[in-house]
Amino acid sequence: MNNAADIRNWLFEDFSSRLAAVFETMAGERPRIEIEQVSEMPPADAALRYRQPFSGVPGAVWVAASETGWMAAGGHVLRAAGIEENDPASLKSTYLETVNQALSGIASTMGGRLGHEVNCAAGEESSAPALDAAWAVLRIDLGAETAKIAIGLDVALVTAMVASPAGSPMNDAVSPAKLAEVAAAAAAAGGITGPVNSRTFELLLDVELPVSVSFGRAQVPLKDVLKLTTGSIVELNRSILEPVEVIVNNCVIARGEVVVVEGNFGVRVHHVISRQERLRTLN
Repeated sequence: MNNAADIRNWLFEDFSSRLAAVFETMAGERPRIEIEQVSEMPPADAALRYRQPFSGVPGAVWVAASETGWMAAGGHVLRAAGIEENDPASLKSTYLETVNQALSGIASTMGGRLGHEVNCAAGEESSAPALDAAWAVLRIDLGAETAKIAIGLDVALVTAMVASPAGSPMNDAVSPAKLAEVAAAAAAAGGITGPVNSRTFELLLDVELPVSVSFGRAQVPLKDVLKLTTGSIVELNRSILEPVEVIVNNCVIARGEVVVVEGNFGVRVHHVISRQERLRTLN
C-alpha cells in the first residue's frame, strides 16, 4: 500500500467502517454503507462542510452533507435513544458528534501508518471550498431513510501517508478486518473516543434502557406448553455452573454470577463481551 490510490481507498474504507461502528454504538444497529469515489464534492452536499485537521500530519479530512443528510443522521441517533427531536440545532449537534467519533478513529489509523501519535486538532465548519482534495460519497442505509455524506481527503494528507516509511509500526496490519477488531476491543474496554462532554451527548447519557438477566433458554413444543401447571419444571440450556447473561436493550453486553444484595437478587459482572460477540447474540 504505497501509492495514493491505495491510501485513499484505505482511508475511505476505514472512515466508513468507523462511522458504521459509531452508529451501531449510538443507535443499536450497524447500518450498511456504500462508498463511491467521485471527482469532486457533489454540489448538493455543500450545505454543511466540516474540516478536521490533525496534529502530526499535514492536510485535513473534510466531511460534507446536505441539510437532508445531516438531519437524517442526527434524527436517527436521537430516535434510537427514544428522543423525538426536530430542533435543527440538536440534530446538527448529534450528527457532528457522530462524525467526530469516526474522525477520532481515523486519526488512530493514520498514527499507526506513520508510526507516531496523530490526534484530531480543533475542527470547524468551513464555507471555504476544498480545492485540492479527493472525494467519496457514503450512502448510509438507516432503514426508513438514507443519509448521504461526502468525505474529502486533502492531497497533502494522502501524500504524507504515501511517504511514510515502509517499515512503520502497524504498516502491514491495517486491513479493514484488523481495524474492526481494534475498534471492537476499544469499545468493549470503554475506549470509544469523542466529544462526550457536549450537550447532546450528556442528554443521551440520561436515557434509561431496559436491563434484564437471562438464566437460559428452551424451545418447548406447544403441546407441552399447554400442559404447564403450578410446579412444572422447564429445563433450560444452561448448567448451574455457567454464568448468566446481562441483556440491555435486547443485546447481551456482559456475563456474570447471581448474588444476593440486601435480600434482592443481583448480578456480579465477570466479563464484558466484545462487539463481535454482541453482534452474534442479536441473531
